[in-house]
Amino acid sequence: MDVLALLKRIQSRPDYGGQLQHVEELPERAGRFAVPENTLPPALERLLAARGIDQLYCHQVAALEAARAGRDFVVVTGTASGKTLCYNLPILEAAITEPARALYLFPTKALAQDQLKGLLELVAADPELARAVRPGVYDGDTPTAQRRRIRGEANLVLSNPDMLHASVLPYHPKWAAFFSELRYVVIDEVHTYRGIMGAHVSAVLRRLMRVCEHYGSRPVFLAASATIANPGELTSRLLGREVEVIDDDGSPRGRKYFALWNPSPLGKDSLARRSANDDAVLWLVEALKAGGQALAFTRTRQAAELIHRYTREELAAEHSPLADRVRAYRGGYLPNERRQIEQDLFSGNLRGVAATNALELGIDVGSLDVALLVNYPGTIASSWQQAGRSGRRHDESLAVLLAGNDPVDQYLLCHPEYFFSQSPEHAVVDPDNPYVLAKHLPAAAFELPLKPEGDIERFGPLAPPIAGALNDQGVVINVKQQYYFAGGQNPAIGVSLRHMSDNTFSIVLIEPGAKPQPIARGLAQPHKSALPPDHTVIANVDAISAPELVYPEAVYLHNSETYLVRELDLEGKIAYVERRETDYYTQAVLESNVRITGERDTNAEFPGAMLGYGDVDVAWQTVAFKKIKFATKENIGLGPVNIPAQNLQTTAVWLAPDDAMRAAMKAAGLRASEGVVGLRNLAVVALPLVAMCDSRDLGGVVDSKNLGRSTMILYDRYPGGLGYSERGFANMPQLLAICLEMVRDCPCEDGCPSCVGLPNLRPAIHSDPDLSRGHPMPDKRATIHLLELLISPSDNAVDPPALSVLRIGVDDRD
Repeated sequence: MDVLALLKRIQSRPDYGGQLQHVEELPERAGRFAVPENTLPPALERLLAARGIDQLYCHQVAALEAARAGRDFVVVTGTASGKTLCYNLPILEAAITEPARALYLFPTKALAQDQLKGLLELVAADPELARAVRPGVYDGDTPTAQRRRIRGEANLVLSNPDMLHASVLPYHPKWAAFFSELRYVVIDEVHTYRGIMGAHVSAVLRRLMRVCEHYGSRPVFLAASATIANPGELTSRLLGREVEVIDDDGSPRGRKYFALWNPSPLGKDSLARRSANDDAVLWLVEALKAGGQALAFTRTRQAAELIHRYTREELAAEHSPLADRVRAYRGGYLPNERRQIEQDLFSGNLRGVAATNALELGIDVGSLDVALLVNYPGTIASSWQQAGRSGRRHDESLAVLLAGNDPVDQYLLCHPEYFFSQSPEHAVVDPDNPYVLAKHLPAAAFELPLKPEGDIERFGPLAPPIAGALNDQGVVINVKQQYYFAGGQNPAIGVSLRHMSDNTFSIVLIEPGAKPQPIARGLAQPHKSALPPDHTVIANVDAISAPELVYPEAVYLHNSETYLVRELDLEGKIAYVERRETDYYTQAVLESNVRITGERDTNAEFPGAMLGYGDVDVAWQTVAFKKIKFATKENIGLGPVNIPAQNLQTTAVWLAPDDAMRAAMKAAGLRASEGVVGLRNLAVVALPLVAMCDSRDLGGVVDSKNLGRSTMILYDRYPGGLGYSERGFANMPQLLAICLEMVRDCPCEDGCPSCVGLPNLRPAIHSDPDLSRGHPMPDKRATIHLLELLISPSDNAVDPPALSVLRIGVDDRD
């Protein structure tokens, strides 16, 4: 499509008032090619020719040669650069020429299904390849009978780390033939394995290597990553092996325009702006009318549904046939519905989609013309990942960042040079986390005896003493210098790799007036025979999100239609809904708090503040809901909600300035509470440097109820804690020094996203962001002065390289 014509079309609208604040032009780039050292097998050459590929990009050849030589690698190239061929070519070559097998690991089941579809289409046209390549998806949805066939016959198994952890490695004798011939392991979207999940996945991969060695194989690891600052370091730490970084992107790129759009102010209220959601509808409608195909990324599920609804209504009001060619896409849709949307988007049947970051990962949705980022996604890496969804071939494309009313968004719009010059964030993982190892060493001992020498060391230097402690506790037993699991069920079953809940609620549609009937518990899509005749499962939702989305009397939005929640069965994990047309949607009113329940340690000598570490109870609860009228966003009613709170028992570190420090702040004309808020924002981002975690693994609040004064509380977002806040307590001087250097070195005057304004921690993570303004930027002067009072001059030094990982960071959640 003609991007410049679309921009002129937008600027010629009667309601245009200079919202287009900046347009960055990224020049087109010619492709660069290379030739493999040894020619590909004829079947592979025929396959490539059938797909119109007569030359390989230089990065694809580099990956092929590395795999042939047995070198682990991670490929880091742009969206639509042919990363999939980087690992498929060597795997298909091996499958044709010898009895070799491959294991593909994807972070989501949807990605595995998408790759299976791609593999089947790839080999279908060539009988030789079709005979040699036998792929299968092995995940929680795979029927039992099919699992047996995959174990015995498949030479390409597509799965996820969770399945490998709980259902494959513990039962490796059933997979003996597969493991003995395992040549390659693919780790796709490796950048997602950071923080808590990364630490768990690292342990799982080490367990995998152990089992492979038992069967006489040593697979080569082929990883692919989105653009992050340290792909080689991340992958090496995950594997415990050096990897080759392939980042010389040889793929061509069409000219891309990246626009920054600031919604116009609302009347005389200088603090309010027109909704980014409303302007996304404007952009979607105009892009579709101009003949383009567009994708709007939103921060929340409700925002995706609202943008879809408003876009469809506007097109329908103009009697446009495009009204039936727009959809929403988000977590919670059933797998078959999501796959149909993906296929329709790829084929071009769908022209516009409003999606959450569920579409940010590498599901192939074809070539798009326009990518809309509705509110800043939270990280530079996510911004470019979403923007890369447009212009996946040679044509011109457009990406538009529509700013929200948050201080972070507004800072970026006022400083476009900051946005376009920032490097993507570092991904942090700690494979030596003792809490994680304590969960995986029993699983490893269950799979094969752990030998104290030459075996247990693969889990890191802390593994031997942890194994000794587990032996003292009776979890493992030492027999003839080998650790065996002490007995009982597979210990991996009780260990989740992710910090979000694995439990799922089914959303069941019933007829108006029908009485809800119990069905099988927690099934995302139970078989029709298991359902009463007038009950239909239309969606699912994770247990953490259910009380925010499907509380009684909530209006649940699905494919732009409204459903009234009749009942939420917390025990049966079912939300019963009925179809009802309403002129409003609902917004959850949440209460959350952190309560200190036990003190494990204190530092009475810490200057100027109370510093403690211990147990906390993090609770959040939907206590009421607002009725919000569509389009106008008027609050037309309020209702109570009576459902239990959700709780997370974990560990935290807390710091509260004492009376003398508060008086010193007051004497300087500054508020200690403002400084504490700024410190919290800095510490949430700085603590990962000290604790080797990801900022998403931490929560942070400023609270005065526990200690009677403004207190920064940083807690681990994992049941029981994982030692991150404990490291913060033990290294508080270093943590504060990093915070002070961050804020001092920032060139801004009043605070910005790179210092005191980083996190925007909304409690309602799935709701309409237009209904709550962003938190104001804390006082930079107060933050600096508080830190200077907390730190003596001799403690102010901090290693400058540590600060290179500090970038904008806000939690992305779907």
